Amino acid sequence: MAEQATTATEGIVGLDEPKKMTREDWRKKKELEEQRKLGNAPAEVDEEGKDINPHIPQYISSVPWYIDPSKRPTLKHQRPQDEYEEQYTSIGEWYKRGVQENSASTKFRKGACENCGALTHKKKDCLERPRKVGAKYTGMSLAPDEHSQVQLDLDYDGKRDRWNGYDPEEHQRIVEEYAKVDLAKRTLKAQKLQDELASGKLDQTEREHDSEDEDEDKYADDIDMPGQNFDSKRRITVRNLRIREDTAKYLRNLDPNSAYYDPKTRAMRENPYSNTGMNPDEVGYAGDNFARYSGATITMAQTQLFAWEAYERGSEVHLQADPTKLELLHKSFKVKKEDFKEKQRDGILERYGGEEHLDAPPRELLLAQTEDYMEYSRHGAVLKGLEKAVARSKYEEDVLTNNHTCIWGSFWKDGSWGYKCCHSMVKQSYCTGETGVVVNNLECVPFEEGLIEAQEDEPVKTLLEMHRDKISKEKKKKKKSRRTSGDSDNEEKKEKLKKALEAEDKHGKQVDALMQLEERKRPYNSLQEVKAPTEEEMEAFRMKRPRPDDPMASFLGQ
Repeated sequence: MAEQATTATEGIVGLDEPKKMTREDWRKKKELEEQRKLGNAPAEVDEEGKDINPHIPQYISSVPWYIDPSKRPTLKHQRPQDEYEEQYTSIGEWYKRGVQENSASTKFRKGACENCGALTHKKKDCLERPRKVGAKYTGMSLAPDEHSQVQLDLDYDGKRDRWNGYDPEEHQRIVEEYAKVDLAKRTLKAQKLQDELASGKLDQTEREHDSEDEDEDKYADDIDMPGQNFDSKRRITVRNLRIREDTAKYLRNLDPNSAYYDPKTRAMRENPYSNTGMNPDEVGYAGDNFARYSGATITMAQTQLFAWEAYERGSEVHLQADPTKLELLHKSFKVKKEDFKEKQRDGILERYGGEEHLDAPPRELLLAQTEDYMEYSRHGAVLKGLEKAVARSKYEEDVLTNNHTCIWGSFWKDGSWGYKCCHSMVKQSYCTGETGVVVNNLECVPFEEGLIEAQEDEPVKTLLEMHRDKISKEKKKKKKSRRTSGDSDNEEKKEKLKKALEAEDKHGKQVDALMQLEERKRPYNSLQEVKAPTEEEMEAFRMKRPRPDDPMASFLGQ
């Protein structure tokens, strides 16, 4: 029994967790799929004996884990399942409205509404007017029960149907109510008209006028608004429509910086050809404002402005009420204004003079002339006259301190900066001039400790005396060396030069070997042994340096 239980358990585990395929099984499976796609192998069959198209993707043919734990390929899960189909309510069914017929009770029932006596709702849900004494205590005028509602199970379309449950009879009742109100209004109007005719207050002319107004009201709904064609189904504005053969406003100038076109109102107020330099009188379209402000429009606007200003100053004038009077007053005002300006101008010239300056050359010529002398090349470049401004730094420049004639940093030697005027390497030091140049360029040998201790008892010498003693000692050494070393110096120099040439050849071979290696395999260069080259090494480098411009360079290797 234990062995059987273990086997059953292993079978269940094998179904839930399929065994992992080996690489060989996976390769065979892929080869079989390729052969099925090519038609060389029969198609796979599902549990119903139907062939599975080998070209169907795996994510469609594979069964989800929650449907079939066997993981066998099939298309059954892609077809509608009968056991999962639900029965939905038809689209015509809806909740019943109103109350049940012949359901009014004559006696109050337990659990019914305490207010009206209906059994289908409670007192807090009752829609009737609250009674002074409820039906529970009186037992009279009990309301009938509503229909018992059944829960509807609507499908996707039924839940989203906006007219689901609509009762056309409700709208018909509204139409009938409005018809009754209209009939009552007509009856009252006819009765009022008969009363006025009987009393004699209404003559024949007024009756005709009322009949015309009645006809206008009758057909008022059929009249279109100016510039519009209104219909219950469509509304089209024809205010800014153009003839189809005419060029559209936005196509007259395709420059995006030209006049602005409003697509909503189809208006282009400015001239689209303003940035092209064309004359507005010669173009076919110069903007909506050009047509709007053409003719007597500007004159009319000026006259209206003058009327407003004159009215504020006490003149009783109006453009629409008395246009002739306003026009004459405006003309006389303009004449008087011109005369006043001329008299004022003549009075100023008589008092202060300067009439000869009014006859000056045109403004363009005055602004185009200048006293600045400039010379140009044939290419238009400035040769002389206009100097380019020098870019200045935000820091102070050319600041000379401590009697220096050059700034700090104007001199450099042995990796240090200094002053060029005295060759001093100490910043903020006092300038010593040419003397400092001579002293700073001399090679000073530091004193040895033994000499310093031996000379402690000697009198202290000045720097000038010490310098003179040092120079005299060096001259004596040079004289002795000249006497003793004659031909030996030349031989020593030759020997050093020979060693330097050999070292230069060895270095050149090393460089050639490194250049032949791959860039990633080259060793790093060490800078620990870098030192200043000697005179012999510099001479060897000059002798071994390649000169491609030398005509005999090709014979050096031979």
